[in-house]
Amino acid sequence: MRQVFLDTVGLLAVREKSDQWHVSPVSAMSRFANLGTRTWTSDSVMLECGNAVARKEYHDEFVNMRIDFLTLGTLAVPTELEIDFAWDAYARRFAAGAGIVDQISFVLIKRLGIMEAFTNDEHFRAAGFVTLF
Repeated sequence: MRQVFLDTVGLLAVREKSDQWHVSPVSAMSRFANLGTRTWTSDSVMLECGNAVARKEYHDEFVNMRIDFLTLGTLAVPTELEIDFAWDAYARRFAAGAGIVDQISFVLIKRLGIMEAFTNDEHFRAAGFVTLF
């Protein structure tokens, strides 16, 4: 089964029609559903999304999205050791200086054996992952 990691950029672009990336992510999400792709995200990504939509009218959609990921068992939560490893990578400016949430995502994606990320973030490409839009 194909597995894809959903990054903040992609999740926000799907929901926000005024986002410059909106069209490609919506199309990709439709293909995921049609092909039975298993989608994952992390609690760190959901925290970033929650901050971004805190004052938006669709705030509750992200609350429910997190619950859905929890229910499906596809909300990846890093261990303390993984967080330490991500901070080490962050300190070394791994993947062209990616932020700490991306560093945590990289560690989790590797643990899950996923190679594709639902994002256009250059840091994911620098870390060796395939970006999907």
